[in-house]
Amino acid sequence: MSSVEKKHLLTATQMADFAVNGFLKLDELVPKELNDAAYKEQREYTGPGGRYWNESEVIREIFDLPQVKGALQSFVGTAPIYDHSFMHIVRAKHLKGQTYHSDSVIDTREFGFDIQAFYFSHDAPDEMGPTLVLPGSHLRKVSNGSIGRHKNIIGQKRMVSKAGTIGFLHHGIWHCAQPNFTDQTRYVFKLRLRPGQEQRALFNTDGYDSPEVREVFRKAYHPWCGDEARVNQIQIAKFWRYLCGDNKVDTSFEGVLTRMGI
Repeated sequence: MSSVEKKHLLTATQMADFAVNGFLKLDELVPKELNDAAYKEQREYTGPGGRYWNESEVIREIFDLPQVKGALQSFVGTAPIYDHSFMHIVRAKHLKGQTYHSDSVIDTREFGFDIQAFYFSHDAPDEMGPTLVLPGSHLRKVSNGSIGRHKNIIGQKRMVSKAGTIGFLHHGIWHCAQPNFTDQTRYVFKLRLRPGQEQRALFNTDGYDSPEVREVFRKAYHPWCGDEARVNQIQIAKFWRYLCGDNKVDTSFEGVLTRMGI
């Protein structure tokens, strides 16, 4: 993947939001004409979902847009490795949702991650059941469906989206598809990429320790963590050091990393 101009990379504030929540939703990133073409093609496509990436020119054109490449480059660099992709389809009035899961077995990387891009070619309102995610769960490592017994967790959030939106998800985030209560079929294309290099300082790092960025981390509290909320926040602060490439920056509460000599 060729490198993009700096203006297309994610900002420090955007990357901080990803570090805190484990996903970043960029609304209406793709222009209407490409969304219309993709939506038409998806409705007519009869092949297996796992082949759609290889058989669709329009989906590859979308992921070749500089603003999309810039986001991907910010996460996995200029030489990402294709892992897999799939066109997920939830038919109208399909009232059964998935159970919570993480798209990986327990990962031995401390902070390295794969990125999963979820592209919506059409509007996906709440009643259509767009993907449900649990913000802040990306650093709580679990094995795939071992969390399926959990349901309706405080703080969970559906990825309600307008056409052209792409959600970028850390591979470890807890998520699940939801029931579709509408009369329209829901489509979402998922592309997973592995990093081809160390994931340090790949985004636009200007202002990575600014007051605006620190404010994002000040709010890095996820109620589902309960008494372990601060433990999770410390992990997020360590994750930020990794993403920034600065092992001294400290966004932990009360500067606890520095106080502990870490």
